[in-house]
Amino acid sequence: MSDVYKKFTPELYEAVYQVEEDQDGMRLDQYCATFLVSFSRQNIKKKILAGEIKIFDRPFPHKPSVKVYHREKVQIKTYRGDLEDEYWNGKKINLQLEPEIIFESQDLIVLSKPAYMATHPTGKHLFNCATVYLENKLGHSICSIHRLDRETSGVLLLAKNAKTAQICTDLFEKDQVAKCYFFIGVKQSSLEFPLVAKERLGILPDFVPRNYNHWFAQDSTQGKHAQTTFQELYQNENYIVGLAFPKTGRQHQIRCHAAAHGFPLVGDKLYNGDPTVFMRFKDMIPTQKDHELMQLPRHALHAMALKINYPSKENFSLFTSHIPEDLNHWIQKNIPSLDLDQLQKKIDFKIKEYFHAP
Repeated sequence: MSDVYKKFTPELYEAVYQVEEDQDGMRLDQYCATFLVSFSRQNIKKKILAGEIKIFDRPFPHKPSVKVYHREKVQIKTYRGDLEDEYWNGKKINLQLEPEIIFESQDLIVLSKPAYMATHPTGKHLFNCATVYLENKLGHSICSIHRLDRETSGVLLLAKNAKTAQICTDLFEKDQVAKCYFFIGVKQSSLEFPLVAKERLGILPDFVPRNYNHWFAQDSTQGKHAQTTFQELYQNENYIVGLAFPKTGRQHQIRCHAAAHGFPLVGDKLYNGDPTVFMRFKDMIPTQKDHELMQLPRHALHAMALKINYPSKENFSLFTSHIPEDLNHWIQKNIPSLDLDQLQKKIDFKIKEYFHAP
């Protein structure tokens, strides 16, 4: 499948594809299903009948059963509508759609990404994305360098050109980037900090959900090497509030290591001990018990700081954020004895200490 043209705006995703030789004679709905992977066949048929899918140089709207032929071009339009709405306990969540810009230079831009904003378009998440927001704001293409899970908020580094993106990507791969995350965990056992987690992490074939990362012993042959250092900021009989410093960058690393050591993150639908909770939220059929178990609409993880040894004449290397409002509100409600101003000061001190910042 060859992409001829793609355009993203905060409200409309438009793409044009050219039919390949091995796709000659396919039904239009089947052809579209090869790249609209997050849409059901029924939803694809509705899009065709609504005129949102067009075969060039043919009268439309088309029937879903019409056939496409080699070298024909097919245009698909997807409107945001309610496609990316998020709900909690039956109520629509008021999403933050404009991220805070922490830093901007000729080559780089650093955001404090809000929860539910994807790093770049993927699956059905095509509109509320960091790259889409910036490209529409700045009027030129933006390159993602690393990514944060959609529900994870915090410091996100992006490049304004491909050369800078490659330089930064190389720095990530060479472990010349250090990161700090703020987390809130559900305390399931007695723990001593600092704690260094070294469980290997990896996906098991045929396991549902497919994106579930399993943890294995440090000396196991399964999974990949991973290491996270956890430091405590506060704990009581129910919760642990702390900072995580990942040495490696595996998928879901902090969430996996926290769960492996008995303090799964508040709001973590995937690593709370019952992965079927994730599936029910994904299918939009969570129970009241699921909501009570999660406590938060999203997992309590925030990228608090990032230090990169980027070669530049400009004076920058350490980028920091602050505890987001939703996590502050949760703390005020569930740990009222924890002073938020003092907590932020403690975090700032720990970050300076860890990154050797003045």
